[in-house]
Amino acid sequence: MEVKHTNWEDLGISNDFLFGKVMQNSKLCKGLLQIILPDLEIDHIEYPELQKTIKPDADAKSIRLDLYIKDNKNVVYNIEMQASDTKELPKRSRYYQSMLDLQLIDKGEAYQNLNHSFVIFICLEDLFNKGRHIYTFENICKEDTSISMGDEATKIFLNANSELDDVSKELRAFLDYVAGKSSEDTYVKELDNAVKEAKKNREWRHEYMTLLMRDKANQEIGREIERQKIIIRMINQGFANNQIIMLCDTSEEEIEKCRKVK
Repeated sequence: MEVKHTNWEDLGISNDFLFGKVMQNSKLCKGLLQIILPDLEIDHIEYPELQKTIKPDADAKSIRLDLYIKDNKNVVYNIEMQASDTKELPKRSRYYQSMLDLQLIDKGEAYQNLNHSFVIFICLEDLFNKGRHIYTFENICKEDTSISMGDEATKIFLNANSELDDVSKELRAFLDYVAGKSSEDTYVKELDNAVKEAKKNREWRHEYMTLLMRDKANQEIGREIERQKIIIRMINQGFANNQIIMLCDTSEEEIEKCRKVK
């Protein structure tokens, strides 16, 4: 029987959150990795970690990964579900890679201990406009493309919006499913059943709403900190209080607080 993609947005939960929850099924998660990376031999995976947060320090930008996985050979995988092209994914993948590396070795350890890692984005749109289902990037020599840097850092962008016959039938079936197309693939049927079961999980809805509220609170804190930085800059530049109040939508009290910390 054909399976047609369940509209994840109808569940009241974002695609990335639901994807991470469904992928906590280790069989489905391992199956997806083998479909994307058929040349890798994965015996088993450690329990996938959903929404893993990496906070390098107080001033650096923190990240929350949709899905963070290790396999039996300590290869690390970060998989992200991306519903729209934000025009920043290539540089976002670079930042994610650097944050992963910070997690993999401690101070004093040899760089040789850095694990092989994959940052994988599952996209609904074609970021590079070449019509491919998959774009794989590794560091190679520009002057001689036969020379690989050998840093074992791989970035993959999957595109569900393609008609090319450029990937395995299993990967094509998965990406078609993500794009909302019908499929008779065995893996897709298992995945679709898991998505349908997710509809019934009220606990996940509650967890999602909690995360959503926490994110909104953090955004408010971020905006407040940014405004205070601007106020301090204006104080240092000699702006009068009434000018700062008008331009920053603030108060005399907040301005005085900023004077004390500047």
